[in-house]
Amino acid sequence: MEDHYQKIVDFARIHGIIRPRDLTALGFHRVALARLVQCGQLALIGRGLYANPDRTVSEQGTLAEVACRYPQAVVCLLSALQFHGLTTQFPFEVWLAISNKARAPRMEYPPLRIVRFSGAALTEGVQEYLVDCVPVRVTSVAKTVADCFKYRNKIGLDVALEALHTSWKEKRFKMDELWHLAAVCRVANIMRPYMESLT
Repeated sequence: MEDHYQKIVDFARIHGIIRPRDLTALGFHRVALARLVQCGQLALIGRGLYANPDRTVSEQGTLAEVACRYPQAVVCLLSALQFHGLTTQFPFEVWLAISNKARAPRMEYPPLRIVRFSGAALTEGVQEYLVDCVPVRVTSVAKTVADCFKYRNKIGLDVALEALHTSWKEKRFKMDELWHLAAVCRVANIMRPYMESLT
C-alpha cells in the first residue's frame, strides 16, 4: 500500500470514523477513500462516513456516527437517558438538541429527532464523551432530567419521573446541580414538588 494510503488508514484507526473533508484538511485527495474501500482497507459505514472494517463498534456506535457528521449537536432526552443507563426504553431515533438558528441535521440512518434549544439551555450541562474514538456531546444526567420535565408532553411525565427517581437513587447528581439546571430549563416550579419529595 502506498505511504499516503497507509497514513489515511492509520488516521481512521485513531479517529474511529473519518469524512472526506478530513482528508482535504490533511492534504490528501478524496478519491483515495474510494480506492481504500475497493481494496478492503476502509469500509463505507454511512453516507460520507468511513472507518476501518475491523473496528470495534460499541452499543452507542450510532451516536458516534451522528457526532462525526454533526459535532455541534448534543445528544439529549431519550437518547441521553439511554446513554446514561437511566431508562429501559431503547429509542429508535437519536434525539439531538441544536441551536434555534441551526440548520436541521439530516441522515438516512439513524433517524434523528431534533429539538431546538437556545442560550444556556443549549450550552449548560453538556459533557463530552469518547465513543468509538469519536467525541460525542451528551447532556449530563441532571440536565437530561430537567430536559425530560421540560419536554414531558413529548416523552411522557412517567419517563421524566422514572429518570428523576432512578438517577437520585443512584446518586448521579447533586440536588444543587439539578435545581440550577431546572432553572436554566425554566421548569423549577414544575419540578419543585417532585424534587422536594426526594429529600
